[in-house]
Amino acid sequence: MHPVGLAAAGTPRQRKWPSKRRIPVSQPGMADPHQLFDDTSSAQNQGYRAQRAPGGLGYPAASASPQAAFLADPVSNMAMAYGSSLAAQGKELVDKNDWEVQYQQDTPVAPRFDVNAPDLYIPAMAFITYVLVAGLALGTQDRFSPDLLGLQASSALAWLTLEVLAILLSLYLVTVNTDLTTIDLVAFLGYKYVGMIGGVLMGLLFGKIGYYLVLGWCCVSIFVFMIRTLRLKILAEAAAEGVPVRGARNQLRMYLTMAVAAAQPLLMYWLTFHLVR
Repeated sequence: MHPVGLAAAGTPRQRKWPSKRRIPVSQPGMADPHQLFDDTSSAQNQGYRAQRAPGGLGYPAASASPQAAFLADPVSNMAMAYGSSLAAQGKELVDKNDWEVQYQQDTPVAPRFDVNAPDLYIPAMAFITYVLVAGLALGTQDRFSPDLLGLQASSALAWLTLEVLAILLSLYLVTVNTDLTTIDLVAFLGYKYVGMIGGVLMGLLFGKIGYYLVLGWCCVSIFVFMIRTLRLKILAEAAAEGVPVRGARNQLRMYLTMAVAAAQPLLMYWLTFHLVR
């Protein structure tokens, strides 16, 4: 198109843009002239953004310090600390009270220094208490008499004597070299009176159901106890002598251990079943 035509059509409008105000750019190390104080919020904001939770909800993430973790959830942390303390105490108790009996120069430590050492306090007190409980059971059934109570005591004492003599004779025939003494056998065999007392008392309170439940649990406990105890006393000596595990003599020792352990539940039932009706 000819320039004259453009002129005739009119001069096009010129769009006015707002004028921009130039803001002086501060050089590095120079303070903003319009700012009275230094802006220290940028570094804090960067640290705040670094601690924001991944969800982007604007809440700061939990701190890794123990104090902040405890303040965040004090109940669960207190429970965890208490549970850890109980576990540590239980492990320490198990390590301290191991099943094995302590020795000092090939001699067992006295019971006052070792809780696992056999002593006659519990068997003696249990035997006396068993006689008293038997008298109580007979009295509640209108069957009490001094002669019958004496028969209960003498029967329990006679069975204990027969047990000790039978074990000593068996150890002699099997030729087992062990440090088991007569007092040790009396102590180990006398622990069954504790279970007998519990069974009779539960029978007086709850009838035969309570008697069988409690006596059954005590029979299992005394069986496991005798197995673990006599195994350390009899089979450990065989291993020290170099006797083969599957040897004939070692098999006899295992049978002897099982027989002594199995006899305890039978005697517990035989001495108490007639006291509960």
